[in-house]
Amino acid sequence: MVDLIARNATRLESVVRFTDVLLLYVMGVIADALFFSSGSGVMSATHTAVLYFCCTLAVVVFPQFALYSSWRGRSLILMAGNALLAIMVVLIAGAVFGFMIRQLGELSVTWLLTWFALALCGFLVYRWALYGVLSGLRQRGINSKRVIIVGYGSTGRELHQRARAQRWTGYDVVAAYVGDSSVVSDGSIALDAPVEALPALDDIPAAVERHQAHEVWITLPLAETLQLRRLQALLGNTLVDIRWVPDVTAVSILTHRTVEFLGMPVVELNYPASTGTPGILKDIFDRVFAAMVVIMLSPLFIAIALAIRIDSPGPILFRQPRLGLNGQRFKVLKFRSMRIHQEAGQVTQATRDDPRITTIGRFLRRTSLDELPQFINVLMGDMSVVGPRPHALPHNDLYKNKLAMYMQRHRVKPGITGWAQINGHRGETDTDEKMAHRVQFDLYYIQHWSFWMDLKIIVWTAVKGWTSHNAY
Repeated sequence: MVDLIARNATRLESVVRFTDVLLLYVMGVIADALFFSSGSGVMSATHTAVLYFCCTLAVVVFPQFALYSSWRGRSLILMAGNALLAIMVVLIAGAVFGFMIRQLGELSVTWLLTWFALALCGFLVYRWALYGVLSGLRQRGINSKRVIIVGYGSTGRELHQRARAQRWTGYDVVAAYVGDSSVVSDGSIALDAPVEALPALDDIPAAVERHQAHEVWITLPLAETLQLRRLQALLGNTLVDIRWVPDVTAVSILTHRTVEFLGMPVVELNYPASTGTPGILKDIFDRVFAAMVVIMLSPLFIAIALAIRIDSPGPILFRQPRLGLNGQRFKVLKFRSMRIHQEAGQVTQATRDDPRITTIGRFLRRTSLDELPQFINVLMGDMSVVGPRPHALPHNDLYKNKLAMYMQRHRVKPGITGWAQINGHRGETDTDEKMAHRVQFDLYYIQHWSFWMDLKIIVWTAVKGWTSHNAY
């Protein structure tokens, strides 16, 4: 029962998304009925068209304003501001659309403003009621998140006490790295709730696995440079949310993302540069660009499909599980370039003159045309146009224990092309050194991402990146 909501998070999010769009639709109908509907109760053609346009657009726009992200421990005032901006963007787009189809009839500004006011009020009441229910469940221990605190000085103890006092946030501290702290008694921290005391930093990864922790809160002082560096290596391949709660006086010199959390300033250490508003721009660009590519190159898609079918028996598309954003699995799509074969529990990378590659497959791999179906992955939201290339699952299992920070590649969506690829690191990675260089470029991209950097990579790929002596 404790993890019931977590196990059904996707279904619950789908219900919330549907309810949001339904609420937007109902408020638009009510706004029209209040002032503009005729006795028959039928909306005008323009209002009807704008209503359906805005509801459809909301499906895409609302997620970009983090309306479906976890808000536990954060300000609901900020959530209300995001809802206001999301509704405003949708209705402004609706007004532009209404102007474009004005030949159907007049578009009432009064209706739009009334719709905006009703929708905003409805959203706030609905969301506050929803979060009120969730807060009540969390106070009863349902849908809680298990947390490990690293550092149990004054800041760590204060954060722990706040989490215990604000049970509605649903954070359950299960372990803490205490070092030589005097708060330890019989292997646990001397508080009402049992909390495991971790005497060494090296114990943290095992504690994350043992407790199936969701988050790690770092409260070590800035003076503990060696411990922080050691902690970076220990948590490099741990796919949990990591928060750093620094000394307030040091916040101004940091370049990481700083947010308010449980009433305290928190630095979130492993948030990529492509988050927030810039990330919204990236996601919208990805979907639009991918849609244009699929439409414009549809004749080429058909021609390649026919060539594969004629060249060798088997499916046209090759599907293989890969890790996407935050380690979520998805099926990457490629045009099949090899003959059907079986591999016993392993994935063998293609090599030069590989006998498994078909005649048409060799051409597709050399020109990277086998990657084209991944634009469908972009449309589905599993991939981005630009990002770290997704590796086969056995390769992740192999290199996450060899290369520090390897798994941090999965903090962003994988891409069709990337910074590593245009810098010559594509094709077979048959040595640890080659993989290390690729990961180094991937991490640089994640840390220094910008929209213009994406454009540069796309242009470079279009001009020079389709063929390479490393592609076979």
